[in-house]
Amino acid sequence: MKQESDNSVLADPALLDKIDKLFACNVGEYISLPQLVVVGDQSSGKSSVLEGLTRLPFPRDSGLCTRFATQIIFRRDKGLSTRKVGASIIPASDSDPDRAARLRAWHTESIEGLEPNLFSKVMQEVHELMGVAGDSASSTFSKDIFRLEISGPDEDHLSVIDVPGIFKNTTPGLTSKSDIAVVREMVEGYMKNPRSIMLTVVPANVDIATQEIIEMAREYDPEGERTIGVLTKPDLVDEGAEDKVLDLVGGNKLFLRHGWIIVRNLNQKELTDRDTDRDEAEKDFSRKAPWNTIAKDKFGIKSLKYRLQETVTENARRAFPSVRSEISKRLKEAKSSLKALGNERETPEQQAGFLLDIIAKFQEIAAQALSTNYGGSDIFDSHMDLRLATMVVTRDTVFADDLGRYGHEYNFKSCEKKVADLSDWNATKQPSVKIDDQSDIKTRKTDSVLELDDVVSEQSHESLPSDDNIYEWLQELYQSSRGFEIGTFNVSLLATIMKKQSTKWSNFAKGYISDVITMVHRFIVKTLEIICVDKRVFNNLLSIVMDNLLDKYQRALAQVDFLLHVERDQAPKTLNHYFNENLQKCRQERLHSKLNGKVIHDSRLKQVVRLEDLSVLNHMSNSEYTVQDIHDILKSYYKVARKRFVDNICIQAADYYLVTGPETPIKLFSSSLVNKMQRDKLNDIAGEDASTVRQRINLKKAIRELEDGRRILF
Repeated sequence: MKQESDNSVLADPALLDKIDKLFACNVGEYISLPQLVVVGDQSSGKSSVLEGLTRLPFPRDSGLCTRFATQIIFRRDKGLSTRKVGASIIPASDSDPDRAARLRAWHTESIEGLEPNLFSKVMQEVHELMGVAGDSASSTFSKDIFRLEISGPDEDHLSVIDVPGIFKNTTPGLTSKSDIAVVREMVEGYMKNPRSIMLTVVPANVDIATQEIIEMAREYDPEGERTIGVLTKPDLVDEGAEDKVLDLVGGNKLFLRHGWIIVRNLNQKELTDRDTDRDEAEKDFSRKAPWNTIAKDKFGIKSLKYRLQETVTENARRAFPSVRSEISKRLKEAKSSLKALGNERETPEQQAGFLLDIIAKFQEIAAQALSTNYGGSDIFDSHMDLRLATMVVTRDTVFADDLGRYGHEYNFKSCEKKVADLSDWNATKQPSVKIDDQSDIKTRKTDSVLELDDVVSEQSHESLPSDDNIYEWLQELYQSSRGFEIGTFNVSLLATIMKKQSTKWSNFAKGYISDVITMVHRFIVKTLEIICVDKRVFNNLLSIVMDNLLDKYQRALAQVDFLLHVERDQAPKTLNHYFNENLQKCRQERLHSKLNGKVIHDSRLKQVVRLEDLSVLNHMSNSEYTVQDIHDILKSYYKVARKRFVDNICIQAADYYLVTGPETPIKLFSSSLVNKMQRDKLNDIAGEDASTVRQRINLKKAIRELEDGRRILF
């Protein structure tokens, strides 16, 4: 009676009940729960120990009880007049929803008092539900858990988990070599749990130190801090070998913090005799020498039950605070992971809403990027290539500078210099400046991307403008195209000269627009990639708009071709007054240069030129005057046309077609894109793939079960 009273004081029913409820709602799948697990090999006597603990007739002949884990829960309930035994099944964590629901739906509360054959029928039904019975069994062992809850006015508070016994030899028609590994993995899964107390069952009539289950316990608990040793079959110990067993129980060998306990179960003869009382037979055996020298708290099923209750309660109290915090942590992680998946996308409405949300975020980032509102989002700090407006404006400046410095074939002469005598040109030709590769100018400043290789221009190099005498070049063109003009030149000659002088414009302009296309494309891809957590949605969304993107890029390139055609293939034309101003300025500078040496300084008039000195202007032939005039007109017009061309390329081809216009590639991502999609298309693009669906189901399940666990603890 004293031990029974101590049990009541020692146990913490509320705490143990909470731990059992955590198991019942599957929290053990996500964190390690404090538990007591019964381990041993198939011939260790585990089933007899369980029968002694539960008073239930576990079947022995067919091995039914060894194919899955069994959780046995004892609860004292003074409100009950008789013992009550209920059974249910906890599905394995990897069960599909339908199977899990079917297993959870099964339960019975009418097991108490059943005869062995009736309990065997219940176990057979459980095996069939789990799919481990008969020739059609999908597997020999199951990860499902059979849950027995035993309540009554005289029960002690205790909970243990029995796992299949390990084995080395297969049984034809029943087990295979793969089953050996399956069972070992299952047993190790429980033993690895740092919050598990291992009830290690070993026959007393064997060399205990060489038992495989002892080696496994040493591996996972080398200090013996969480192992309880149970020695069965003491009645089979050879005469003279009892001292080894007594030394073990006395703590002289294989030290375990929770010690060793001997349990004497019924032998085969006693099992067939229904009049044999198990507990009385054990008491009778304990009175015999040398077993009567063992302390009472180390012998018998009642002592074992007391030790288990003591250990389970102590273990639960120690682990309880960390279990509570770990549940909260895992719940937070699961909710965060579910949030990262975004909203559920099962129906067309959900899929459309999901895509519209992506597009809204995309347009928000695009608006910030184009208005240089880089403080509106942190992504502009971590992804500098998303600062689209700044990148395009910088490229505009580089394009204008490149065309201004390197866009012409020949360097123009200063209008202050005198044209050399045409008759001496052949003799005074200036050699061409040799440009090495390092002096070449790249027309592309940005590396392209693979999907644009068939659209944008390849990298090209343009040489620096030639320092060859431009007057000689103009003279040759003039001489080869002159007609019956008197004191002037054919109007078509300026168009020919302008086209040749602006030959490099094409590569520079196409290199520039290719860079802007690449910048815009990278912006689109990077922004979508950041927004779309689901990479499948990212790839699908990009794929559906890719043809339209390429079409819009082609329109920008076509506008460049159009502007090149207007500027280089059409007759030169301008209404810009700067053309005349530049031309007059050039002529005046040339006149000043010629008269500068004839200036007389007068104190009253300051600077004067004698009329006879004006004859210096007449020392040029008609051809020289014409070539000089062609040069000055070309120089004045080229400057106006170049600036106009740069503006038009940047404003029309780049800004209008690619960046800020009403139909830019960025504007493809609008609500109309989603609204035009058919149901099938919505599902193809935004529907969740099988792995995401499974992940979402598992996360919802985890959140539901962890929240149940949290409610139990708080």
